[in-house]
Amino acid sequence: MKVVNFILNVLWLIFCGFWMAIAYAIAGIICCVLIITIPFGIAAFRLAFFMLWPFGRTTVEKPDAGAASCVGNVIWLVFAGWWLAIGHFLTSIPLFLSIIGIPFGWANLKMIPVSLMPLGREIVSTDEGFGGR
Repeated sequence: MKVVNFILNVLWLIFCGFWMAIAYAIAGIICCVLIITIPFGIAAFRLAFFMLWPFGRTTVEKPDAGAASCVGNVIWLVFAGWWLAIGHFLTSIPLFLSIIGIPFGWANLKMIPVSLMPLGREIVSTDEGFGGR
């Protein structure tokens, strides 16, 4: 299954991962420049690396995430989350136009909730293959 994940990650990187990672990195840079929003910048950089190589990894909610991450997610949603969610949606449209791009378009849509509320989540390795099998 690792070979399949490798192939999917390489194709993902070529078709949309690189561009989405740049979008997250730009959001991270803007957040770090504003000093007070450095925690948001760190989350954006973490997600940028996830966007580069997502297959074989997933995000899960941290059980110890408290009210601060909830408040932070609201602030993130207003200032950066919805822009990134729109980016995922717009990137998925051309992917759905080709047969090879359909799984990547679907994966892009599945990342919208993570782009809207990244705080209180962590990226973990998974033993499951593509599609949860």
